[in-house]
Amino acid sequence: MHTLAQLKSGELAGIQRLSLSAKLESLPLEILNLADSLEILDISNNLLRSLPDELTQLRKLKIIFASNNLFKSLPEVLGQCENLEMVGFKSNQIKHVSGRALPPKLRWLTLTDNQLETLPEALGQRPRLQKLLLACNRLKQLPQSLVQCQNLELIRISANQLSAFPDQLLALPKLAWLAFAGNPFSQSNTCAAAVTEVASSRYTLQNILGEGASGLISKATWNTAQDNFPKEVAVKIFKGVLTSDGYPQDELRACLKAGSHPNLVQPLAQVNEADCLALIMKLIPASYKNLGLPPSFTSCTRDTFPKEFSLPITTITKIVTQMSSVLSHLQSQQICHGDIYAHNTLVDNNGDILFGDFGAASMYHMLNSEQQEKIQCVERRALHNFIDDLLSICAEEDRRTEQFTKLKQACYQ
Repeated sequence: MHTLAQLKSGELAGIQRLSLSAKLESLPLEILNLADSLEILDISNNLLRSLPDELTQLRKLKIIFASNNLFKSLPEVLGQCENLEMVGFKSNQIKHVSGRALPPKLRWLTLTDNQLETLPEALGQRPRLQKLLLACNRLKQLPQSLVQCQNLELIRISANQLSAFPDQLLALPKLAWLAFAGNPFSQSNTCAAAVTEVASSRYTLQNILGEGASGLISKATWNTAQDNFPKEVAVKIFKGVLTSDGYPQDELRACLKAGSHPNLVQPLAQVNEADCLALIMKLIPASYKNLGLPPSFTSCTRDTFPKEFSLPITTITKIVTQMSSVLSHLQSQQICHGDIYAHNTLVDNNGDILFGDFGAASMYHMLNSEQQEKIQCVERRALHNFIDDLLSICAEEDRRTEQFTKLKQACYQ
């Protein structure tokens, strides 16, 4: 994080990324002194309501983050920033988006947790758009023009007010990651597989194991011996009423409906109290590690991996076989996971995987058969991308094997 004093003194001359959080009510024009270098501007967690027209002078600007401010509309000056690719205005008070506010080179747009009821048809006129995050708004429909977004790969529309599934999305040739739970059209009376409900007072949280968009996962031990559960478990406590992916209750239902599979993290019980919603799971052995890393600004929708990391083709094939089995199981339960990624996959030294994180999951049994088939195609496309990402880290000596060729061909079927 940088300071306003550093900016005004000229100390930050030549930097490519600037992060300012200082209860700003207006953007300091000293930022214009960085016009020849600044590519990423993070002005989140301020009190901003507008941006100056002079922002266009930041001719190298590619990414802007302005989450947790007071914007009521997406600033139209953004649409005049010719090199701007990524726009993030999460958790503001945005009710209106003009087509003039959308940069011509837009690839990644985040408007999660605002007050949007509509979006402009101009959104479909941004051919480079790959990633669109719209969860937790008040959208009643999506622009029909989205059918023109032939490069759109990921969209989140959970926790909105959509009365019908937006079929224009299912015509997109590259769409692979889709989340739509928590809309009127996706309401369900189907009961998920029952698991025991327990009181939060029956266990004690220990060390934190991980944190996702929807909750915090901790190791826990029972306060008294439990005949039906292991001594040590993992507890995921969901955050609040809404998360960046939608409603925690939808995630819990999808996870329970998924049921049991050898490669899924196993749910054991749930906590359903007024001030605590939690999922109690089997503790994952310490030998399991994340298979990949989340997408970067550059990769946008595709996983990344540590430098120099590689896997033999035999391990990749084993992982792919298991993930294919998981996908078949989820489709038999009419669950769209929405987040099939290596960074959501745990793997041990033997190539055995455990998969979970249902934050973006949606049930689709209430949709018609044609819609269900197309959603399954979307999920299979995610699996193909998953395979393609793993092949990118295949050991060099295995790249000419028959196994490699077969898997590569499967990605392009």
